[in-house]
Amino acid sequence: MSNSNDFNREEVNQLIQSIYKMLADSKFPGKVKDKIARELEVLKGFTIDARPARIAIVGRRGAGKSSLINAIFSERRAEIGDVKARTGAGKWHTYTSASGDLEILDTRGLGEGDTPEEAVSRETAIEEVKASIQEKCPDAILFLSKAKEVSARIDEDLQQLLELKTSIKMQHDFDVPIIGVVTQVDELSPKSSDKPPFDHPVKQKNIREAADVLSEKLKQAVAAPVNVLPVSSYMEFDGEEIVYDIRWNIDKLLDYMLDKLPNEAQMILAKLSKIKSVQKKIARRIGKSTAGVTGVIGGSPIPLADLPVITGLQMTMISAIAMIGGTKLNKKGVIDFLGALGLNVAAGFALRQAARQLLKVIPVAGNVISGAIATAGTYALAEAAIAYFIDGKSLDDVKETYDDVFEEEKEAK
Repeated sequence: MSNSNDFNREEVNQLIQSIYKMLADSKFPGKVKDKIARELEVLKGFTIDARPARIAIVGRRGAGKSSLINAIFSERRAEIGDVKARTGAGKWHTYTSASGDLEILDTRGLGEGDTPEEAVSRETAIEEVKASIQEKCPDAILFLSKAKEVSARIDEDLQQLLELKTSIKMQHDFDVPIIGVVTQVDELSPKSSDKPPFDHPVKQKNIREAADVLSEKLKQAVAAPVNVLPVSSYMEFDGEEIVYDIRWNIDKLLDYMLDKLPNEAQMILAKLSKIKSVQKKIARRIGKSTAGVTGVIGGSPIPLADLPVITGLQMTMISAIAMIGGTKLNKKGVIDFLGALGLNVAAGFALRQAARQLLKVIPVAGNVISGAIATAGTYALAEAAIAYFIDGKSLDDVKETYDDVFEEEKEAK
């Protein structure tokens, strides 16, 4: 199965539209139809409506904005200004990679003492940023502060941050989440502890203190608790190859960011990060949600009416997980994947048949068991898709994963 940055949106769109049509023609109760429709909107957000995340990165010159962008991509995507301020007029940049794009509002460093190398369009950094948000609304703001400078003139910076947050609220009616990021923790004492996980007790104490200071300052500035994460983003490149890498907590930062982003911005960010734990979190979120709604359908008393809808939802779920893992998967690819697991394309049918076998033993629990089987089978398919498209396991291992999870989930119901 081939990797591609171009998601197979058209086939996924056709699949989702076919589910909508089946739903409209079905005899499901209104509440069941509504629940399925809500789930389809969630799947649409992750797939058809997927777009690059829009992140405003704010911080003083030298806080590590460009380094953080590179750390998120695991590639050199932004140039790092070691001496002069590089970024000029606040504007949106689309950072592109084979795995996906990220839109960054890369700003002039707050409190710069010299003129950036690039042209500027406004007198102050904050004015440039405020002009840029008229064009697009950020999904989140990352406020960066060097670990050694969390108290250095930070009140001025936080006042500008509050101005930006207020402007976004006024222009877009959106209470944008702010995430504090303490950068360059590798520079804290003792310097001898210079490799992740920086587990020297004194270093960890210094990291915690820097994060606590920034957290308290942010809380005072925006009148609400703000989560603060300490990170190291430092990498060195030889051409495009990473030759030195002391990144730390970037996975936790991305994991937290995903919780704050709208569904349509989550999938591409998880994909481009190339961090499996981040990708799996989104994949499991989709899997659990889909499994829940297929369980509701499976528990419906309407004979066999659920089968095409369950199958359609499962196929869409598998396509979404493949996308997160970086694989373009068409309808035939999904069918081939199901076949490799020993399931026909109507996986829902196989799950319903399993429920009917159980009815011979416990006939009074028909609909409940049927729903439980549908839930267990769908979640097992999600875990199998994660094992294959994200973990890169062999089909034999993937089939074993499917069988094990199916049995575990059935027993838990």
